[in-house]
This record gives sequence, structure tokens and C-alpha cells, in this order.
Amino acid sequence: MNDSVTNQDPKRLHPGRVVVVYGGRSAEREVSLLSGRAILASLERSGVDVRGFDFAGGGLSGLEALAPECVFIAMHGRDGEDGSLQGALELLDIPYTGSGVLASALGMDKERTKQFWRAHGLPTPESVMLEGAVDWDAVIETLELPLIVKPVHEGSTLGISIVGTREELIAAHAEASRFDSAIMAERFVQGEEYTVSLLGDEVLPAIRVEVPSGFYDYQAKYHSDTTRYLLPCGLEAADERALGELCRRAFEVIGGSGWGRVDVMRDAQGRFWLLEVNTVPGMTDHSLVPQAAAHAGLDFDALVLRILDTTTGE
Repeated sequence: MNDSVTNQDPKRLHPGRVVVVYGGRSAEREVSLLSGRAILASLERSGVDVRGFDFAGGGLSGLEALAPECVFIAMHGRDGEDGSLQGALELLDIPYTGSGVLASALGMDKERTKQFWRAHGLPTPESVMLEGAVDWDAVIETLELPLIVKPVHEGSTLGISIVGTREELIAAHAEASRFDSAIMAERFVQGEEYTVSLLGDEVLPAIRVEVPSGFYDYQAKYHSDTTRYLLPCGLEAADERALGELCRRAFEVIGGSGWGRVDVMRDAQGRFWLLEVNTVPGMTDHSLVPQAAAHAGLDFDALVLRILDTTTGE
């Protein structure tokens, strides 16, 4: 792992003020606050001229008032991860971390991400949109049970359900509709769950996620102490390389840049299936990117500086 950034003066690398933007008004606000505060504290430890800003407390005008020369985006979900903030910062000519407008918008839209992947021949589970007067029996015939119901534009597994009956499918649709007007159903892949983090041109070690309940939901991600993160992930070296290249390609196809994370399932036949991409991954004490980076020899502070060093526009 190239750790040259850790041996350089962060003030020389990034002159001027960095503003960490977090919080906002999305359903992922609380996780974003945790990520943003961790990043802010890290940059302070590294001697960077940095300020923290909760976007819900002043919006774009409040951010401008801080006169940032660079923005570290830690605002998960809508407004921060969907291209909206990225577009505003480009109009203001302020460099920012992570992917650009198009990749951010695509990454936040699970169905359109899958359409791009399919167009490029990448494996992703079959899915259908649940629109209008849904023919529940046709959905079950197409995808078979069990299946997954997801809000199209939410992260952190909010509003996601695994369903095993027609009645559960209808109830899951109602639950997902609390979070989004666009709902999708996806073929359920029974197997092992992996996540691969990307940092600049590097693919970080894959993590296998094991959850006693069998479902890596919001509680398992951010609050449970029983969720297991296996590093090394247990794959044969050739399989892990293949997984890494698949995730790199999946990220490139949507135009991803800077840093991100791709979530994958592996079925009983050993085939990998792309689930979704995260263009502003979590940076909490339970988060996966810091764990993968640490396994590769990059501590949290060095990781934050490396992300900052990939800033768009610099």
C-alpha cells in the first residue's frame, strides 16, 4: 500500500480551508453526522485547516460563508450523495471529494445503476420496478420467492425487506414506500455477502460480512456487536482478484472516481452478483472502508488524507 501521503505535510498538500459537509435532511442523517465528525476530528489531528458544517443548519449559503477551498463530502443519502451537492459545488467552482454529478446520481439510483451494469455485461440480480397497479403474481413468477424489496433511492438498507410470501411482498412494498416513491423488487441471491472498497486506483481487500440474522440491515450495519467482518475474507487469491476487478469495473462503468464501495453477493455456484455502489461510504466505527484500509496498512487518519488527495478539481 502506498503510504506516501502520511509522510507529507497536509497543509502543503491542501492549502486553504477544507469544510467537511455532513448531516443534511436525508433518512441517513444520523449516520452522516457520525461519519462527518470522525472525518473532522481526523483532519484536525492531521493539522489541516478544517471546519465542520451540518448542511441542515444553513444550506448552500451557509457553506459558502465558510469560504471553503475544498469540500469533503460526508453527507450520505439524498442531497449529499445523489449529485445535487456535487452539481452546486461545480457551479461554485469548489473542488470536492468523491465522484462527480453523473456517477453520484447513478449510484443513488439502484435500478439505473443495474441498467448500466447489464448494458456492459456485468452480473447483477434480475429486478422489476413496482409501479402503478402492481401485478404481484407476475412479480413472483418473474423473480421467484424469496425476493428483496428496496426503495430505489435510499442507502443504509433503509426500507429493505426480504419476503417469502405474496402477503409479505405487499407489506414490504408499503414499508419501502415510506422512504421512496420508486420501489423495486430484486431476485434474492442466497449466499455470502462481500464488500469491496476502492481508493483512487487501488482496490482494497474484500470483506465478507456475516450476520447472525442472515440480513445485513440498518441495525446490523451501525449498532449490532454480533455482525462479523472477515478480513481476510476467506476467498482463494484468484477469486478475490476476480471480485476486485469486477467491482473496479462496476465502479468505472457508472463513472465513479475518488473513492467508493461496491456490495456483492456470491451464490452457491461461486458466481458473484453486483448489488449496489456507494459513492459516499460510511466512515463510522462500524464502517467497512476504514476496516479494509486498516487491513491494507492504512490507518484512519492516513485514509482520510488519501481521500482528500483525490479531490475533484485539484
